[in-house]
Amino acid sequence: MPAARPRLHRLPPDDRLVAPACTGVRTGVESRGCDGGCRGRAQPRAANGPRSSHALVREPGWDNDTDDRIRADIEDTIGGAMVDDETDEVVDAVLLWWRAGDGDLACELTDAARALADTGAIWVLTPATGKPGCLDPGEVAEEAHRAGLVSVASVALGAWSGNHLARPEPPRA
Repeated sequence: MPAARPRLHRLPPDDRLVAPACTGVRTGVESRGCDGGCRGRAQPRAANGPRSSHALVREPGWDNDTDDRIRADIEDTIGGAMVDDETDEVVDAVLLWWRAGDGDLACELTDAARALADTGAIWVLTPATGKPGCLDPGEVAEEAHRAGLVSVASVALGAWSGNHLARPEPPRA
């Protein structure tokens, strides 16, 4: 008997930090807010829904090579600045910039999940294929699994690739 696929948490309808960009490509989950008009090209948008304020987004891994347009779009969407790695608060989302050689991704994802709200999202942004520091998408999924997370979707964001991770939904009783 094949192993059952994990059921995923569905983000509440008022969650606005759904995706850093819309690619118009179905990835096995419902793509909210995409009308397919982008025809697979990354769009410089931080969210696929109405604007939301007061969301708390943690941003570990920021450095001088990160994409300031992605960061600015997310900050516009949440109505303020993202918080750094030192926050003790429970956050609505984590935007993790990660490059090959940064260390143990599974360990970092485990730490990120500890500070995440129950319905929160983790986005791992890695340099796109062929760029210095890139990771194979399968490696991100494998490290997510080691951290107790599942890969929900991936998107192309110009020089970066985004991987949406979430906690698996607990089995129904």
